[in-house]
Amino acid sequence: MMMRNRKYKLKCMWLVVGLAGSSLFSFSQEVITIDRALEIAEENNPQMITSKLNLERTQFSLQAQRASLKPQFSLNLDPFSYSQTRRFDDRYSQWYTNKAIGTSGTFRSSLPILWTDGTLALTNQFGWQDSRSVLDGVGNSNKAFTNNLNLRYDQPIFTYNRQKMDLKRLVFDYENAAISYALQRLTTERRITEQFYNVYLAQENLQISRDEYENAKRNYDITKSKVDADLSPREELFQAEVNLASAESSVQQSVVTLENGKDNLKQTLGMSLDREINIIADIEVHPLLIDPDQAIQSGLASRMELRQREINIDLADLQLITVKALNEFRGNLSFQIGILGDNERFSNMYDNPTQNPRVAVTLAVPIFDWGEKKARVRAQQTQQTIVRLDYDNQKVTIELDIRQTLRNLGNLIKQLDLAEKNVRNAQLAFDLNQIRYREGEITGLQISQLQAQLSNSKIAFTRAKINYKTELLNLKIASLYDFEKDEAIVPITSSGAVVRENINHSNN
Repeated sequence: MMMRNRKYKLKCMWLVVGLAGSSLFSFSQEVITIDRALEIAEENNPQMITSKLNLERTQFSLQAQRASLKPQFSLNLDPFSYSQTRRFDDRYSQWYTNKAIGTSGTFRSSLPILWTDGTLALTNQFGWQDSRSVLDGVGNSNKAFTNNLNLRYDQPIFTYNRQKMDLKRLVFDYENAAISYALQRLTTERRITEQFYNVYLAQENLQISRDEYENAKRNYDITKSKVDADLSPREELFQAEVNLASAESSVQQSVVTLENGKDNLKQTLGMSLDREINIIADIEVHPLLIDPDQAIQSGLASRMELRQREINIDLADLQLITVKALNEFRGNLSFQIGILGDNERFSNMYDNPTQNPRVAVTLAVPIFDWGEKKARVRAQQTQQTIVRLDYDNQKVTIELDIRQTLRNLGNLIKQLDLAEKNVRNAQLAFDLNQIRYREGEITGLQISQLQAQLSNSKIAFTRAKINYKTELLNLKIASLYDFEKDEAIVPITSSGAVVRENINHSNN
């Protein structure tokens, strides 16, 4: 028995030292609140980073498309060329040998016309050549500067505006990426909040376990004194030892649960797992009176999922236009005016210029496609119906989520009141029976059961408050309205402003 007592004293001493050491070590830990956790996730969470990069990708794609609609300039140079060829002259049915040395350069400027889907191009080709030909032993040569300047306009006809279509698709893609980024932020906020409160609950559970251990140690000392004085049977000391060992195991298990919860939270935040953190949270609950109609109207007016469905409808409409253009009757109208000059002297190139106007109309006439176009149009029309049904179903889902969340909040308020009463009653019962235990009126097993009841009621009360906080966050996300601050939530800030600016610019 003496050896067993020494072992328990040694375990108690090391546990107290460990708890004291952890308290001293906590001074070097980083204290994290829920707001600080969200700030860390904004910069380090892998899903947030991926979503943000996707937003930047679509932004750059849109910028590139808008840049392509501005005047484009290019310069192609051929500094030197030499050739010797044997050719056949169809006019005289004779072979001749040609040697040529030259240099040339071409400058081109083009301007896409967004509103007509046409292209205006200005081209200037300048060159110099020294050409020599030998035909039946007779040689001819020519050295001359040449310059060919022309202005051309190409206009597609009987078809849709492809430039506008491409720009609209990129605008929708960018807006959709911004919405996905904002939704990812809300999803990450919910996930971090749940893990944050899990860690907080683990901290509270650890503290409750420590209090339970201190009570068990105190009761063990009381029981041992009574047994040594022959005031209580030795069986009571055995039960006190079991209670103390159980309390010690509970502390160790709580430490493991807390550290695992911290690692999960650090992984979600994108923090190093070696970084030490400590959680501080305000879980005081102030029940709110929430107007269900206001919550539903806010959700239907603000939820970004509905805007995503609207974008899908617009994209389906654009795709239908593209599908209807399959094997379509279309054409192209081309106008060109230009002037060509050549002379041995650079300054006299345009002494005798040659005009080279050109007008051309080309048509593509479909003949028979075995019903391909009709089938693809029907398939796309079916897809339009699907996305419109998805939009209507999303509205019902949003309203359903808000209504269920409001019901859960009402039920959680009742659970909070009940959990608070249970803690108060359990604490009162434990305090009264603690005195009875010291006086020997109840056994160690009974006081252990009362201690477990008190610990469970405290954990249940803390969990009830966390559940209410979490459900209130779910309502904020579902309705995009913060009823605690009485203000609307704007998930898209700077990115949304850029999206609206790009949309307005493209429409203008």
